[in-house]
Amino acid sequence: MEEFLLKCIVVDDSSLQRLALVKLIKDHPNLKLVAEYNNAIETKNGLLDTEADLIFLDIEMPVLTGFELLDDLPNKPQIIFVTGKTQYAFKAFDYDAVDYIHKPVTKDRFSNAVNKAINLYKLKHQISSIPEDEDYIFVKSNLKNRKVFLNKLKYIQALGDYVKFVTEKDNFIVLATMKSFEEQLPTDKFLRTHKSYIVNLDKIERYNSKNIEIDKQQLPLSRHKKSNLVEALSAIQ
Repeated sequence: MEEFLLKCIVVDDSSLQRLALVKLIKDHPNLKLVAEYNNAIETKNGLLDTEADLIFLDIEMPVLTGFELLDDLPNKPQIIFVTGKTQYAFKAFDYDAVDYIHKPVTKDRFSNAVNKAINLYKLKHQISSIPEDEDYIFVKSNLKNRKVFLNKLKYIQALGDYVKFVTEKDNFIVLATMKSFEEQLPTDKFLRTHKSYIVNLDKIERYNSKNIEIDKQQLPLSRHKKSNLVEALSAIQ
């Protein structure tokens, strides 16, 4: 693996579980522990002064749950949920979780989850920033950097651990997160209109309260995103 460290935070109200995770982190060559907290309130305050790339997060905690903590964070690091309950697994996908580990945590299961986080970190940092005078990005696909012209990109769609690119020419899938592309794409041209979709504003043909139409395809529109869409479309007219 490349020589780099992911800055990690552990959040769990169980001191024994925190101790076990801290040991696993300290034994991993690509992880660096920067903080540990026993509740979400302390975590929320601590993240104001601490930068983190990855958070190992319990869900059921007193006062504020792990999900509620994430709802309050404007800038979320990569997330690996670590919990004794299995019923939250589907909800975890709404938060673009890297993985969902069931307690007790084994070394192999921990390593597998961390490898996913490392791969996503590498992919994110291999995406080129958009040059000021150009309208394309490079996306890593099939071990090669592929140029994607923004004026040809219709939308991107989240598919679990993958992202699907739909262009005027073809479609292709890459291992990445929606968040990584949301941060790279220009906000005056692209908008996240649903948890699973980022659309090219110039490609929208019509919309209503529930759907967006692009090239005769109906894409879902989140209710709380409609006002953002109206504002964005007004700005480019």
